[in-house]
Amino acid sequence: MVQKMGRYLHIIKLFWSVAIAAELEYRINFLLAALSSIGNLAGSLFGLFLFYRTGYTFSGWKWEEALVVLGIFTILQGFSSTFLAPNLNRIVDRVQQGTLDFVLLKPISSQFWLSANKVSPWGMPDLIFGTVLLVYAANKLGVQISNYFLTAIPLLFGMVSLYSIWFMLGAMSIWFVKIYNVTEVLRGLLEAGRFPMAAYPAAYRFFFTFVVPVAFFTTVPAEAMLGRGDIVWIAGAGMLAIALLCASRYFWEFALRFYTSASS
Repeated sequence: MVQKMGRYLHIIKLFWSVAIAAELEYRINFLLAALSSIGNLAGSLFGLFLFYRTGYTFSGWKWEEALVVLGIFTILQGFSSTFLAPNLNRIVDRVQQGTLDFVLLKPISSQFWLSANKVSPWGMPDLIFGTVLLVYAANKLGVQISNYFLTAIPLLFGMVSLYSIWFMLGAMSIWFVKIYNVTEVLRGLLEAGRFPMAAYPAAYRFFFTFVVPVAFFTTVPAEAMLGRGDIVWIAGAGMLAIALLCASRYFWEFALRFYTSASS
């Protein structure tokens, strides 16, 4: 088991070193990505400011606490741009062009190959700016160092859940060619994570918790950092992540039964 994990870590190192070397041929893209990240963050801060400028607050959420949520959202956005989008958005192209055949013939897990083959450094500005915003807001609130480690747990669970949902949507391209629209709808729904769930009416809170689990991506980690996280919700985030990860694995194996290779 340890030997197998070491093998996969070595493969990831090879994948990412090649991908980064290729991307750095266009270094101006990093500056453009940084400017885009600053613009998006400024827009999010302005939108949040419009709520709080008159003294209005989301129920139980002060300005700095809402910034914690926005910081976590920005980190997740950077995670998606760096690791998920470069890989999972290309599943559709591989199915359409028949190049998925070459992936299936490789002596490693096809899901692993499709999920880790590429990495994009252009998502790093979001990771950096999100972390800076998170640390700034947490320091303003006097958050203890231990809470940083505590919030990392549900944040990791949220990343796993987001990956699993995105991968399953990508796998649906085996049946539906134009799946890009669905992934864009998902990204649009995830925009709700910019604000605490308390900002939405009850019906929306239910939808963003039990249908599209946006609450587990941003609000639950934020509450953990603020020291008011409920162990039930954190455990629920963990069970959701494990369930979705297993579901993505079984769903991929099921989808491959219906895949018609380019050579057949």
